[in-house]
Amino acid sequence: MGWFNQSLRGGLYGLLGHNDPSASALDAGLEDIREAMLDLIGTNGRERFPQVTRRIRYAGDLQGLWYLRGDLMATLAAMHGESVARERIEALTELFQGLLPGGLASRPSPLMS
Repeated sequence: MGWFNQSLRGGLYGLLGHNDPSASALDAGLEDIREAMLDLIGTNGRERFPQVTRRIRYAGDLQGLWYLRGDLMATLAAMHGESVARERIEALTELFQGLLPGGLASRPSPLMS
């Protein structure tokens, strides 16, 4: 129900001609995460994997970037190996903390024991 309150508040701010302060914080987080993902791919990876780069660059919201972590993992694994890719994705996942709805939060895997 919290998302409904945020959405309603954002809509009211928009109708009144004001920016929603929480929206600007989310936008800043979105851009920080987008840049971090593109930095992980690097210039060489952007040339080798233009479709992943494009999807990251044009993802419209945090949830879109969240779901692109799998594509990014595959890209990084192809470039550096799976163990390096896993470490980098885990560090990236921390950037999403507190920005996503509760149902999208990362959960510990029983396979990681």
